Amino acid sequence: MLGLVKLPPVFNVHQVPKDFQEDCIISGYRHPRSSATDCVLSLFQLTNETVNIWTHFLPTWYFLYKLLTVIFIQDVWTDAYTWPLLVFLLSCCMYPLASSCAHTFSTMSTRARHICYFFDYGALSVYSLGSAIAYSAYIVPDAWVNSLFHKYYVPVAVLNTVISTTTACYSRLGFPLHTNPDTVNRFAEEESPRLAKVLRVLAFTYPYLFDNIPLFYRIFLCVGEGCTANKVNSLHVYHIVLAFLTGFLFATHLPERLAPGRFDLVGHSHQLFHVCGIIATHFQMQAIEMDMTLRRPWLHDHASAITFRGTLGATMLSMVISLGIIWLFSYPLFQSPVWGKATGEGSGAAKKN
Repeated sequence: MLGLVKLPPVFNVHQVPKDFQEDCIISGYRHPRSSATDCVLSLFQLTNETVNIWTHFLPTWYFLYKLLTVIFIQDVWTDAYTWPLLVFLLSCCMYPLASSCAHTFSTMSTRARHICYFFDYGALSVYSLGSAIAYSAYIVPDAWVNSLFHKYYVPVAVLNTVISTTTACYSRLGFPLHTNPDTVNRFAEEESPRLAKVLRVLAFTYPYLFDNIPLFYRIFLCVGEGCTANKVNSLHVYHIVLAFLTGFLFATHLPERLAPGRFDLVGHSHQLFHVCGIIATHFQMQAIEMDMTLRRPWLHDHASAITFRGTLGATMLSMVISLGIIWLFSYPLFQSPVWGKATGEGSGAAKKN
């Protein structure tokens, strides 16, 4: 059937506007004003986004299967101990789905590109909170259970989602208040790409480092009684190593920086970033499930009761706030027709008037 459908053309870097160009990627670009149909059809041809899309779309179904397994096997309606795992698995479904959708439909227009990635950032922030909620319930070392840090750990993680989503959205366009709607870039990302990149990296590095404070202490610093040394620690180490590799690939643009054009379609840093991130999440999920099972008797006797407010409630609050932030940054994009088309420099077949 696909053989009867004409696939959309692809372009090189000089034929698309700057807003759509990626560092050291020379070819494989889709049209910057693609239709939704063209975006879907591009899933079945090799562009510089195809692997990005599939490396997150397929894992979404894996994590959804894990979520449904917990819902149908565990007594989630009455057993509050399962709620942090539910929140974590829900966030594991959200972030790869949002990412795959962003990479699929981001070439419809400049407006669509920004909004797609705003949702991507919001989903990553919720994933960070999901990790924190699961860590608070199952991962915190014995010595820290019911400590002052443990008490305020999840509320601070909720605040971090606000900071993370706001900073990441700001790195694309700046703050949307008191701006000229006809101005294409409120924040000159094209003029300061390094600053934009640094802000984006910090937006997600900071919540990750905060979320993992109890885990870092448990794995690398704690000695003696209360350290929760069990067989799960090796899985936590795998997750940590892969998470740092994920951040390294995102920040450095390796290997394409060493050979521009060589890894345009397969093997560039964002694809490797996706793969490492998913594998890291897989190990993280396994470690959380094992700690949940192994530590349940001790946590039942020593830890405070898990509440709706600290799990599902905190997640819903974070999602509502993140959607509000996304709306705040997106609303001005609809105030001027300039946002409905591709902007910036570009030439050749990929520009339409």
